[in-house]
Amino acid sequence: MQALRFDCTIQVPRFSSTTTPPNFASFLPTLSPSKAGTRLCLTFGCGLYKPLRKTRWDGFGVQCATSNGESGDGFYIRRCVELARKAVGYTSPNPLVGCVIVKDGVVVGEGYHPRAGQPHAEVFALRDAGDLAQSATAYVSLEPCNHFGRTPPCTEALIKAKVKKVVVGMVDPNPIVAFKGVERLRDAGIEVVVGVEEELCKSLNEPYIHRMLTGKPLLTLRYSLSVNGNFLDLLGNGVTDCGGYYSRLLQEYDAVIISSSFFTENFKVPSSQEPGANQPILIITHKDPNSLNQIPPSINDITGKMIIFTENKAGAAPEVSLQGIETVALDQINLDVIMDYCNRQGLCSALLDIRGSFSEFEELVKEGIKKNYINKFITEILPVWNKRPEPDPLQALKSLEQGVKVLNLKSKASDQSVVIEGYFKSE
Repeated sequence: MQALRFDCTIQVPRFSSTTTPPNFASFLPTLSPSKAGTRLCLTFGCGLYKPLRKTRWDGFGVQCATSNGESGDGFYIRRCVELARKAVGYTSPNPLVGCVIVKDGVVVGEGYHPRAGQPHAEVFALRDAGDLAQSATAYVSLEPCNHFGRTPPCTEALIKAKVKKVVVGMVDPNPIVAFKGVERLRDAGIEVVVGVEEELCKSLNEPYIHRMLTGKPLLTLRYSLSVNGNFLDLLGNGVTDCGGYYSRLLQEYDAVIISSSFFTENFKVPSSQEPGANQPILIITHKDPNSLNQIPPSINDITGKMIIFTENKAGAAPEVSLQGIETVALDQINLDVIMDYCNRQGLCSALLDIRGSFSEFEELVKEGIKKNYINKFITEILPVWNKRPEPDPLQALKSLEQGVKVLNLKSKASDQSVVIEGYFKSE
């Protein structure tokens, strides 16, 4: 990859005898003078912009532009998205949001929404900027709220700070917010630009947007295949470790749906290994009357919450009931009930993890595709060549009627496996 070059103007502060100056020597290997004085050129081989800004030393900032001259609104909105991603797995049912305050081309404040119930990104960024926010431009990945919830409206904070302009990545699809924040800012005489890097901002909050528009959580189907296309009841090496794709999925999703047969295979309880990760709610579909006896007693210590959807004919094992785990008895387990439960719990996303007996998932998967409940899929292809089992677990999917399209395929390497993801779109 060709390295990106950033022309940066370093604003050096005045130092008192009690102030420790920044160690500019640590930057020397990556800095080369392009002009006399303070005009310097930074080279980042990975192309990621890590801004230097006023945090410890008053007046210290950095004004950056890429070698193709890019330093406009899109540049700072992408930084907002980068900041927002720091809170992946912590904000649901709230969206991920980042905010950057820029004055005279210098980043003077940054912030992001760390978790539900805490102040929003704009508040943290304005605190970081202090008085420098006056007459500055605020960049925010999602429209500022204009209502009182668990926190005051962000529009009022921006107005009080006397920013002169607000650049918004995307309008909030929440009907309580939609365009109301933009209108409030404009009524206060603040210039507002909407729709900068909109697709990037939408991808940041895909589950939140989906729930707002449909009333149901984003449902993703995950399964494993051998390289010759046969179903595997396995995960690849390292994918459950910290940084592995499966560990990150469990951090990102609000709930994971598994079959009770999962426990008869002696699988470990799904849990993210990411530092400080919130563990997803564990939803278990229970058809086998004997399978729940295999659930480890420590299950509540690992996940924090578990719910069992059971068919009346299966019942619930006494030892499970004693654990105080919520159970819902149905004539027949179906996605309608599971999705409604998730929505009532305020969950924005659920991962349908196909491990254990595929037959327990067969009807759910068929229902999910036919009713457009399953929006996305993630397929792990392992370096295994295996004989197709009889009967073929995937036959139900292979025999589905035509009319299901697959869109936006992406692939990435994960240790020795290849992970493919895409979206279902019905005709």
